[in-house]
Amino acid sequence: MDKKMEKEMNAQINRELFSAYLYLSMVVYLEAENLNGFAHWMRIQAMEEMTHAMKFFNHMSERGGKIVLEALEKPAVKISSIKDVFEQALQHEKYITKSINNLYAMAKKENDNAILIFLEWFVTEQVEEEKNATEIIGKLKYTGERGEGILMLDKELSLRPMPVLTPAGTPAPTTAA
Repeated sequence: MDKKMEKEMNAQINRELFSAYLYLSMVVYLEAENLNGFAHWMRIQAMEEMTHAMKFFNHMSERGGKIVLEALEKPAVKISSIKDVFEQALQHEKYITKSINNLYAMAKKENDNAILIFLEWFVTEQVEEEKNATEIIGKLKYTGERGEGILMLDKELSLRPMPVLTPAGTPAPTTAA
């Protein structure tokens, strides 16, 4: 693995871990507001980000890359509303999308097909991540962040299934029934 690519892959591990840390800070706000369904949804989001970090970690390990874990920055979260939580999450996901796209362009330039194939999953995942946050923001606009609508959305978000992880920290394969 090219040293420049190795450095950027390490930076991406850090970004994914920071994402989990950021989303956990949002859980704190949501739980303080007694919105346990919203908090559940965001807690799963944090777990997904840890899984993403592990995917990068494992890929680098399999390729013989040198993994360097850096300190995580404290999330500077200032939340003014429930909608603000998801607007900040969307803004962060757009940042992550940009970093994945930059990694993809770098791998393409370096002709590192293994990383290109590996990153394709993340390109698709980022479309889903942005879509999920955008949909929740859209629903929050309809509720006006008022009682009944918020409670209904809180209940809906509480139904997000908890992922089952393997010992490697990646989602367990699902079996067809």
